[in-house]
Amino acid sequence: MGSPNYVRPASLSDTYRMGNILMQGRDAPIAYDLENSDLIVSFGCGLLEGWGAPGRVLNAWGMWHEGNPAKRKAKIVQVESRASNTASKADYWVAAKPGTEGALALGLAHVIIRSGRYDAGFLAEHAFGFDDWQSRDGVVHTGFKTLVLKNYAPEQVSRITGVRPDAIVKLAGMFMDAKSPIAIYGKGKNELNGSLYEFMAVQSLNALAGRINRVGGVLLPDPLPLNPLPHFECDEIAAKGLEKPRLDRAGTKAYPFSHSLIHKFAEAINGSRKSPIDTLLVFSANPAFTLPDGGAFETALKKIPFVISFSPYRDETANMADLILPDCVYLEKVDDIIWPVGLQYPLYGLSKPVVDPIYDTRNCGDTIINLSKAIGKSVGAAFPWKHFTDVLKERAKGLYDAGGGLVRFNPAAPPWVAKGAGSKTGFKSFDDMWKKLEAGGMWYRPAEQQRDWSWLFKTPSGKFEFYSQRIEQAIRSGSTKEMRITVQGDEACMAHYEAPAQDPDRTAYPLTLFPYEMINLASGWIPSPPFLYKTIFDTQLLKDTSFAAIHPGTAGQYGLKQGDLVSVESPAGAVKVRVDLFEGAMPGRVYMPLGFGHTGYDEFLKGKGANPNAIVRAGEDPVSGYPVWWTTPVKLVKA
Repeated sequence: MGSPNYVRPASLSDTYRMGNILMQGRDAPIAYDLENSDLIVSFGCGLLEGWGAPGRVLNAWGMWHEGNPAKRKAKIVQVESRASNTASKADYWVAAKPGTEGALALGLAHVIIRSGRYDAGFLAEHAFGFDDWQSRDGVVHTGFKTLVLKNYAPEQVSRITGVRPDAIVKLAGMFMDAKSPIAIYGKGKNELNGSLYEFMAVQSLNALAGRINRVGGVLLPDPLPLNPLPHFECDEIAAKGLEKPRLDRAGTKAYPFSHSLIHKFAEAINGSRKSPIDTLLVFSANPAFTLPDGGAFETALKKIPFVISFSPYRDETANMADLILPDCVYLEKVDDIIWPVGLQYPLYGLSKPVVDPIYDTRNCGDTIINLSKAIGKSVGAAFPWKHFTDVLKERAKGLYDAGGGLVRFNPAAPPWVAKGAGSKTGFKSFDDMWKKLEAGGMWYRPAEQQRDWSWLFKTPSGKFEFYSQRIEQAIRSGSTKEMRITVQGDEACMAHYEAPAQDPDRTAYPLTLFPYEMINLASGWIPSPPFLYKTIFDTQLLKDTSFAAIHPGTAGQYGLKQGDLVSVESPAGAVKVRVDLFEGAMPGRVYMPLGFGHTGYDEFLKGKGANPNAIVRAGEDPVSGYPVWWTTPVKLVKA
């Protein structure tokens, strides 16, 4: 039954992971020590829109705002083109054009380098590629310092981002003056990917200030020490299946660092006269609705002969399936909780069922195990467990074997306070640990003190790499053109701003669509509970029509007023919305919330508003190949 085509939608975690591998050599989650920072510069993270673990962020926000405002320990700067909740509640809002956040980070780096107020000790001992350097073949390479001083002066960056030069200088000064600043990168909640070079730019800013492996900075914890699944022998059928190339081309010379490119998977199917696959299994996903692809995956589904959905919901993808084997919803089953995004310490937990399954559903893990037993032979042998909980238990054994970790929360010693070794685990054996996890506990390892630098970075240089030698090696094996990199030479191996290609459709579609996420509206696979719709404002959804936020100046160019019905049209399609005149919208942009526009689920969600993903025409991010969903050209036509 082997297949190389395991694909999943890209998220911000994938961008983090790839950037960590290329700059730090570690295949581990990002870990932002927000609670111990005194200046948080957020490049697009929707801190109050659901980024990371919302409970953790809201708790940290409360900590940052305790006491006398004049004596507060932390300040928040939000870099974002729209006056979101986060931007509105931050101490400073910097409105940069969408997709230029990386250029702004490099502009700050220029000011810091020019002033000489960077961490020279960190750069000398633990960084590679900051200064110009000579390789073994005698070639002199441009370093990050030279690149930034040449190309990212405040005046140059202002023309790219729309942020005034004096504002860039002021923000850089704040970053230099803070005792424990941190720059964090994201786009919204975490459900959609970001840009690799943008992440590299923000991470370079942290390294420049010596904020890597520092309390209040970017920490580098080990991955969760979960046991891997046991090795199994492939039979002849599986071996032949695994020999076939991936349809999405992930891992090829064009996409050397990507593990999954679901939009390329759909593209391969749509570009073939006959579908190259005959069976598709869909788990915990609704790609026909959630992908920013202008409906490309939905088109691909129609060509695949046999689609099996394991969804417990009548979502858009399940409605197109030939067979549904419904999973239990999260309130009806045991599942694992793996390290929320951005958390600075490893965490593992179990979700508990609070009710028995209401309908004839089954945990999809149990379904797969039962199917393997029915097939038998080598397939059955590859699944030696009776129940899915046995799989979770076997994996969790690695946590116990790794030593350390706690299963009880002590309010007097929160896990973000570095405590070092010596904390009592709270369990006597693995079975004891597992019982505590089943009882609603969690395993976590509190934030550690500064770690040993000698083994921290797993890059070719053994250091933090401003100049990524892995990108250099990939370019040598392929080409910058194949990897969609527009610059040449050493610049391609470092953080830089990639200007979007000239779009021939810009004349006909002069505006830019920017989908955004809300904390009280689910935009992923799991739908919003109906009562959450009661929290939606009438300027976001009125009856069955959703709104697009547009700057009054932009609306005036089209003769539009508040509440007018318009068609938002792109080269990929059109949707109808009403106009919300919003001073916090950047001129020339059309902001549409994600989560509306369902054609599936129930009467509470179906037919409510418009889905911006339906008209997104995504480009491809250089190197990663992930969709660039924030640059779709659109126009407004009054309905």
